[in-house]
Amino acid sequence: MKRVLLPAVLLVSAVALAQGAPAKKPSGGKPAPATAPAKSEGPDVERLPFTPDSIRQVVTYHQPRIQECYEDHMAEKDKKVEGKLKTSFTIDANGLVKGAKVVKKASTLKDPNLHDCVVAVLSSMTFPKPPDGADHPIEYPFNLKAIE
Repeated sequence: MKRVLLPAVLLVSAVALAQGAPAKKPSGGKPAPATAPAKSEGPDVERLPFTPDSIRQVVTYHQPRIQECYEDHMAEKDKKVEGKLKTSFTIDANGLVKGAKVVKKASTLKDPNLHDCVVAVLSSMTFPKPPDGADHPIEYPFNLKAIE
């Protein structure tokens, strides 16, 4: 599973870069910068249904930021161990994240600064609004490994 997720991270990064590339080559000059931020905002959660697939889509979009947390915190300790972080969070009625945390007992990466960084990324995510208006608890694992 570790090998499956890593190519997905790289693919998402490549797609994001490819999507951003045309915005950097404006033909007229000023209209392109207005659309460039919209492309970097991620999936259009206002139009997506609230499904496991849309939740996965949002998390996958933010996966490079999770990987960046790993790279930053493991590099500062000169460690490049691969491992798993199991996270849990709740998507509220507005599609916002609350109660994000790393489940320490189920995670192999034990760095508290890494955990704080991942929680900050999770807390910044916005998901489609659940149609039932209820809170939805989510558990999401991340398999992290150094990209060289």
